[in-house]
Amino acid sequence: MHMKTVLILLVLALATIFALVCVLLTRGRAPSTCQHQPPEQEDPDDGQSLVFADLTPEELAQVVRYLQGSLGVQLVDASRAKPSDNCIASVDVQVPAKAEVLRFLDGGGARPRREALAVLYFGNQPDPNVTEYVVGPLPTPVYHRDVTVQKYGGKVPYHRRPALAVEYKQLAGFLKSQVFPTAPSFMRQVMEYDGANLATLTAAPRGFQSGDRITWFVLFQNVSGFFVHPVGLEVLVDHSSLDISRWAVSRVFYNGQYYRDMVQLESAYVQGRISVEKVRKAPRDGDFSSMKPRAPAATLLPLQYEPQGPRYSVRNNHVLFQAWSFAFGMSVTTGLRLFDIRHKGERVAYEISVQEALSVYGSNCPGGMSTRYMDGSFGIGRYTSPLVRGVDCPYLATYLDVHYLAHSQVSRVSKNALCIFEQNLGSPLRRHYSNLQSLYYGGLVNSVLVVRSIATVGNYDYVWDFIFYQNGAIEGKVQATGYASSSFLHGDGLRYGNRVWEHTLGTVHTHSINYKVDLDVGGRSGSNACYYTGKLQRTGGIASCSVESLLMTSELCFFTLLTSSFIAKLFFYV
Repeated sequence: MHMKTVLILLVLALATIFALVCVLLTRGRAPSTCQHQPPEQEDPDDGQSLVFADLTPEELAQVVRYLQGSLGVQLVDASRAKPSDNCIASVDVQVPAKAEVLRFLDGGGARPRREALAVLYFGNQPDPNVTEYVVGPLPTPVYHRDVTVQKYGGKVPYHRRPALAVEYKQLAGFLKSQVFPTAPSFMRQVMEYDGANLATLTAAPRGFQSGDRITWFVLFQNVSGFFVHPVGLEVLVDHSSLDISRWAVSRVFYNGQYYRDMVQLESAYVQGRISVEKVRKAPRDGDFSSMKPRAPAATLLPLQYEPQGPRYSVRNNHVLFQAWSFAFGMSVTTGLRLFDIRHKGERVAYEISVQEALSVYGSNCPGGMSTRYMDGSFGIGRYTSPLVRGVDCPYLATYLDVHYLAHSQVSRVSKNALCIFEQNLGSPLRRHYSNLQSLYYGGLVNSVLVVRSIATVGNYDYVWDFIFYQNGAIEGKVQATGYASSSFLHGDGLRYGNRVWEHTLGTVHTHSINYKVDLDVGGRSGSNACYYTGKLQRTGGIASCSVESLLMTSELCFFTLLTSSFIAKLFFYV
């Protein structure tokens, strides 16, 4: 080959490489205001979607300052509050009533007042209770109104409050300082307890009748992936008293046997009257539960590339993609939600949102058999985790931060907690190859827009997706990964699941995922909304699924069981 030709080809190759590097570096530094716009798309929203927007850090701070100065009671920072204190548990945006929003969006009415919903725990009162206030108008609040009775039909008793993060710390301290020292020989010789090598996991709900606040705590080896390293010890704690010094142990369970408390367990152990199962000590990385790759990747993975930049636009909380437009937000309690979803300018749904993730367990251990987790009580939005570029979402996705205020009087930020990207699904949306009468081919690339967040609630990582197709379909999808919840394997444990490790039982359980779908196809649906619940029941490698609905029109639901995870999908055809 001629030397001049070689040099030309080399220069062209270097120029191509340089252009690709520039694109990757430019997309990697997404502007904080998130206002990149494809030149061929104009966003007609003009700020209207901000009626659904999450509260800003400044607005959250203003709400806290207002409540501190206007309620006439002392408010302790929830991050250090005792049960007997008053505190702000959470603050979120109060989405205006649908009728009011539609008058603004469609009828030229006034912009609805911007308000916040504050949840307060009043422990330092003659009648302790949970109260919800609507605070407004933002950004400078001047009023608050109690909406508790309106929402719940009466006062909310204090024992029903979801536990704050600080209460879990107080319970861990109670176990460490007051409970474990009452069984010194058992803890040292059987558990090899050194003050830091055991982790606890809470069961829920906290009792079996109204008024209870008692919780089973299951003990595990404190290693990476501790969820699958049970040691056989479980403790039932009565923490109903607002005085921490009056908390008490109600029952203890070890290796299939119940005891009145740790003192009785210690006595039985010293007298040689219990069956001891020594659990092999796991290394700090958890051994089989480690998330470290078992082998390095042999080659680099494929990268998704946008040759002319993104074909969607994001402005504030509004997204425009081909015929689709919608607003998005993140509820501190329920997680990802979409509003004012339009196709070709026509509203097809007012709201599509996650509502709840419920999991019901079975086991022959008390912690497992009594567990019915409702993850909204922990905070699906609060536990939305940062997304890793190139793993959790494609490298070139748009990443957005999420601000929230919960279990503290200071707002926090979860960096890169939401991502938006277009994805080629790798199979045609439609195609036909004609070889009869005439010869032709027609096909359409199946490219979709994905809005994603991932919430890590305890052992589970829920991958929440809303997916927009070119054919007018919207898909709500959740994938659950992370770690299985486990019990100590003893007795007839295999009736309740499958062996995961030597002393680890992967327990049978059912997931129920609930969505709210307020469809406005062909006109406004009023206040009626559909609530869809997809269920997946797992027993080892066998899965069954069902879908339940109220006021449904048409739907398609299917589930796919994956290794150590599941995917639930629900399509809404508009």
